[in-house]
Amino acid sequence: MINGIKPLERSLRWGMVGGGGTSQIGYIHRSAALRDGTFTLVAGAFDIDAARGRAFGERLGVAGDRCYSDYQTLFQEEAKRPDGIEAVSIATPNNTHYAICRAALEAGLHVVCEKPLCFTSEQADALVALSRKQNKIVGVTYGYSGHQMIQQARQMVANGDLGEIRIVNMQFSHGFHHRAVEQDSPSTRWRVDPKFVGPSYVLGDLATHPLFLAETMVPALKIRRLMCSRQSFVQSRAPLEDNAFVLMEYDNGAVGSMWTSAVNSGAMHSQKVRIVGEKASLEWWDEHPNQLRYEVQGQPAQILDRGMPYLVDTALEEDRIGAGHPEGLFEAWSNLYRRFAIAMDASDRGDTDFLAQFWYPDVHAGAMGVRWVENCVRSADSGSAWVEFI
Repeated sequence: MINGIKPLERSLRWGMVGGGGTSQIGYIHRSAALRDGTFTLVAGAFDIDAARGRAFGERLGVAGDRCYSDYQTLFQEEAKRPDGIEAVSIATPNNTHYAICRAALEAGLHVVCEKPLCFTSEQADALVALSRKQNKIVGVTYGYSGHQMIQQARQMVANGDLGEIRIVNMQFSHGFHHRAVEQDSPSTRWRVDPKFVGPSYVLGDLATHPLFLAETMVPALKIRRLMCSRQSFVQSRAPLEDNAFVLMEYDNGAVGSMWTSAVNSGAMHSQKVRIVGEKASLEWWDEHPNQLRYEVQGQPAQILDRGMPYLVDTALEEDRIGAGHPEGLFEAWSNLYRRFAIAMDASDRGDTDFLAQFWYPDVHAGAMGVRWVENCVRSADSGSAWVEFI
C-alpha cells in the first residue's frame, strides 16, 4: 500500500505545456503528479495567452519569470538554468503533441504526453526512435490503466486462470455528444475538428483507452487484421465519426470487438473490457473501477474488490486507502505519475534491467494507439474492408 513515503530520494523538477486555468485535464495532471512528492512544478507555458498563463502559473506558486509564453521559450530558457526542468507534461490539443514531444526530447527532457502522441505511424516511429536515442522516458496518460484491478486482471490472465484467450470485447460509448453540443462548447469544438484531432474523433479520443486496457490485461495478443465501420450521426462532424464498430483477429486465433460512440444516448461512460477465455472470463467497468467481475464456467460469479488480501501483490501495492473506501480517477492518474517518475529515475541511472520489467504506459503504447486508429480509418475509408494490421 502507498503510505506517503516518497518512492524516490528527490523530486523531479517538472514543467507543463498547456493545462491552464480553463483546462479540466490540466488539474488532473497536476493533482496526480504532485500527490506523492515525485514531481515539483517549477515552470510552464500554461496558456496560449501569455499574460493569462503567467497569472495562472503564479497562482499555482510558479515564479513569474518561469511562466513562459510558449513551449519553445520554456525549453530554451530552462535549459540555461542549473535548476531547470527535467520532465514536462503536454496537455494541449492533439495536433500539437508531436511537435512539442519531439522538441522536449531534443531538449533532453522526459515527457508525459496526452494521447494521441501524434497522427501518423511515421511520426510515432520517429518519437520511439528519438526517445531511445535520448535515453528519455515518454509516458502516455492512458489514465484508466492506473486502476489496480487492471493489474489483477493482467496477473490472472498470466497465471492461466482464464485458460487460452478466445474473445476480447471492448467498448467506450457515452451519450454526452448525442447532438451537436460543440456548437455551444469551445472545449468540445476542437475535438470534432480534423485540423486539431486528425483523422478520427471517437476512435482516437475514446477507443484507444479500452484498447490499451485490453493490451495491458492480455499483452501476448497481437492484432493480425481488423475491419472498421464508422458513422457520423451528427452530420456536421463528418468526415469524423461519432460512432464506430471494429472487429479484430489476433495472431492466436482469438477475436476482438470494439464499440465506441459519443451518441449512446443516456449512457454515462460505458467503458468496459471483457476478456473471455476457455475456462473463465473477466470484466472491468470504469464506472465501478474498484471491482473486477470473475466468472468461471459452472460456478457463481465472483466480484473481486480492490484492497482485499486475496488479490495479487501488483494489485495491492498501489492501494492508497483500505478496502471499502472507493478510489477513483485521481488515484489512478497518481499511480501512473508515480510510475512515470520511477521510470524516469531508472532511466537517468541507466538501470535498463529494471526498466525491462517495469510496466507503465510508454512510448510504444502511444505508438500502438496511433497505428490502430490509422488502420481503422484505412479500413473504414475502404468500404469497411478487412485490412492487415501494419
